[in-house]
Formats: sequence, C-alpha cells, structure tokens
Amino acid sequence: MTDLSLIDWCVCIVYLAVVFGLALKSAKGQQNNEDYFVGGRSMNWTLVGISMFATSFSAISFLGLPQRGAYQDFSYYLTILFIPFVITPILWWVFIPMFVRLKVSSGYEYLGRRFGLPARLIGSGLYCLYALGWMGTMLYAVALTLKTVMGLTSTQYYLVLIGIGAFATLYTVLGGLKAVIWTDVLQAVVLGGAIVTIMFLAIGQIDGGWSSFWSIASEHSKFKMFHLNPKLLAPENFTGGNTVFTAAAFALFMYLPGYTVSQNMIQRYVCSGTLAGGRRMAVLSAVINAVLGLLFLLVGTAIFAFYSQTGGIGLPAVGDELASQDQILPYFVSTQLPGVGLTGLILAGLFAAAMSTMDSGINGVTSVLVYDWLAGQELPLKISRILTAVLGVIVIGAAILVPFIGDTVIDIIMVIAGTCLGMLLAIYLLGMFTRSANLPGILIGIAAGLICFLSVLIFTDIPKWWYGAFAMFPTFIFGSIASRCFPKPPESALKDTLLLKSRSE
Repeated sequence: MTDLSLIDWCVCIVYLAVVFGLALKSAKGQQNNEDYFVGGRSMNWTLVGISMFATSFSAISFLGLPQRGAYQDFSYYLTILFIPFVITPILWWVFIPMFVRLKVSSGYEYLGRRFGLPARLIGSGLYCLYALGWMGTMLYAVALTLKTVMGLTSTQYYLVLIGIGAFATLYTVLGGLKAVIWTDVLQAVVLGGAIVTIMFLAIGQIDGGWSSFWSIASEHSKFKMFHLNPKLLAPENFTGGNTVFTAAAFALFMYLPGYTVSQNMIQRYVCSGTLAGGRRMAVLSAVINAVLGLLFLLVGTAIFAFYSQTGGIGLPAVGDELASQDQILPYFVSTQLPGVGLTGLILAGLFAAAMSTMDSGINGVTSVLVYDWLAGQELPLKISRILTAVLGVIVIGAAILVPFIGDTVIDIIMVIAGTCLGMLLAIYLLGMFTRSANLPGILIGIAAGLICFLSVLIFTDIPKWWYGAFAMFPTFIFGSIASRCFPKPPESALKDTLLLKSRSE
C-alpha cells in the first residue's frame, strides 16, 4: 500500500467526519416518509441544485474528463453543453411543471395516474434495474482506481470497497434525502476545490505558465470541439467517438433520460415544494456542470501541456506507469505534486464522486419501493430505513460481482442506462403527447422496444451511444400505433397528465 502523508490522512478523515456529522444533523426532526424521501418539500433550491450536480457527476467523470483533456480534445464538452442548452429547457417547460403539479413522491406516480398500476410498477422496475447496476459499477470503478493508485492488496481492495459502500449506506440510512443533499453539497465543494487547486498547481509546473499552456494546447488542437465530415451522412459521423452526432447521441439518449425520468432527480425537482424552486435548481445544476466540466477538461489539458513542453517526455503510456489512461490525474498528482496533501484531496474527491452517486441512488430506489410497491406514506419510517440499509448491502454485493461479469462491464452498464431509461422516457412521452395512449399500447411498445434493442445488440456493431435510440423510438412509435387498436383511456386518466394541461398551469 502506497504511504500517505499525515496531511493526506487528515484530509480524508476530516472529510468523512464532516459527512457523518451532516448525516446526524439531517436525521433530527424526521417523522415520516415525506421528510425522509422528499425533505418535507421544504428544501432550499440552491442546496438542491448543487446536490443535483454532485449526483450526476460520477467517479467515472472525475477520472474520465481529465483523461479526455489529456489524451483527446474538448469534443466531449459539447455533450456537457447539451445539459444547459437543451436538457434544462426541456426540464423547465415539460417535466418539472408536471411533477410539481402532481405533487409526486415517486415520479412513477405519474404513470399510475395516466396508465394504471401496472405501468407504475414497470416504470419503477426499469429505474431500479438501471440504478442498482449503475451504483454497483461506480463503487467498483472507484475501488479499482484506489487499488492501483494506493497499491492495495486484494484483501485491502475488498475492505476499501465494502468500507466506502457501508459508509455511504450508513449516512443515507440516518438522514434520508436531507443527508443526501447536504453531503452532496459538501462533495461538490470538495470536487470543485480539488480541481481548482490542481489546476493552478499544474499550470505552475509548466515552464512559462499560462501563456505556454495556451500555446501548447492550441498548437495541438486540444480545444477543438466540433468533428464533422462535411458529408453529413458519412458513416464516420455516426460511428466516430468524438463527432457532433456522437455528442448529441450521448446527451439525448443517456443524459436526457437520466435527468427527466430518473427518480433520484425527480425527488429533487419536488423537494423545494414550488415550481420556481424546481426550475431554479435545474438551471443552477446545469451551470455548475458546465463550469466544473470545463475545469476538469482544462486540468487534463494542463497535464498534457506539462508532459509535452520542451524537453518533456510525453504523456505516460499505459503499461508499467499507468494501468489505464483514466488514472492520469491521480498519477500526475502523486508523481509531480507530492507533499502538499493533494493525494488526500484526490482520494476525498474520489470518495465524494462515488458516494454522491451511491447515496442518491439508494435513497431513490428505496423511495420507489416504498411508494410504488409498499404502503407509501403510511409505512413506518423505521421500515424505510431498514430497506435503505438492505439496498446498500445489495449495491456492495453488485460491486463485488462486477469484475466477474466481464472486462467491458462499464460499457454494459452504460447500455443498460440508455436502454432502461430510454424506454421509460418513451412511456412518459406517450402519456404526455398522445391522448390515445393506453396500457395495452405501451405494453406492446415496450415489447417492440426490447426486441429492437436486443436485435441491434446481438446482430449489429452499432456504437453503444446509439442503443438508447433503438429502445426509445420503437417504444414510442409502436406504443402510439398499438394504442389506437384499443379503447381510448377515460377522461379521468387524462386530467392533469397531458402536456398542454400541465403547461397551462
């Protein structure tokens, strides 16, 4: 195990102690499931907006964005910019007004009102499948990185994995959504503080400082965002990893479903209790995503400039020095910026990225189990806490099993995310936009979407960022057509659930 300095240990311990203290404070005064799962609908929108960013910013982003800045260019930033300029307006006008209007505790209450209980259970089931796989993968990714960076043995690796998962579960059990939001705010501050500190120290390591940084980066076209063949239908526009169409596919078929129909996000839209608060928090989260996403890419670019300056040795190759390109940030900090507690800050940042994903996911899954499958608000708070603890154990188990599934498990989970939430978004769109949509129709649409997705997965080599499209569009199209073959839904199912009525509020 790589030795950490006293300062590094202090940074990690103080961070974890503050997180636990916030959880204890959040537990005070909680009396029922409304307090536990939606913060009594009285949470401050600023805190919730920051929390939304922390939830969406995973450990993969913490490591992957610097990797892209170092080894590629700014093409991925185009995907991030879809959040403020495309996804947030959709949230502002369509989804947040709907959820706030209906005063949902589980976002899948909407599906129950529009299509009936089976649709509500299907929707919550799709979310749970996505969330459990995603959380397990995030926890595994962080533990694997710590194993490499800190030189952990196999036993130490499992202890760290279980320890991070158990700690995130513990404070989520204690404080519910309030603890999730408060700790996510702290985690966002840690992420931002870590990357700003590393940015300035990295620039200080470059001969010539900022001017050399800009010069080297510009010379190597590191700030390039747009890759597009003038022939719009050229295959490389759709299969290339950095094209404009790829950025749009990631944003529309992975990010958009995650922001619109994922329970851990829906909880935040309604927990302030007002439409204005829900809209403001979405805007704030989008701005933070754009700013910190840019900073993480710039840090990766600064690392590239450091290794590429006159007399430099070039970026370290994967092999003896790096287990993977994703570890360029911790490698750079540990080898080029030693002795100032930054390794501890990096570890705290990794903890923050992992736990902010895990805590919100556990709380979100528990909330849909309570409201969609069990007694909802009438269920004793003690039972909700027990369910939260059990789900935490399941996520830890999933993280342990991840490496036995396959080397490309992270890609597999990304496919699951795009597919499950893509189909789920299609069901919502059917309910909002088509008066004729009904339960038999959406069941046929789901079957068509699943068949189409599996056909693409098995028989083609289409890039994974398009998989969500092959689940979403068939579900919507076949669901819309099939619904016309069955009786129209009653007017009671259409009241307050169609888009135009939601917007007229």
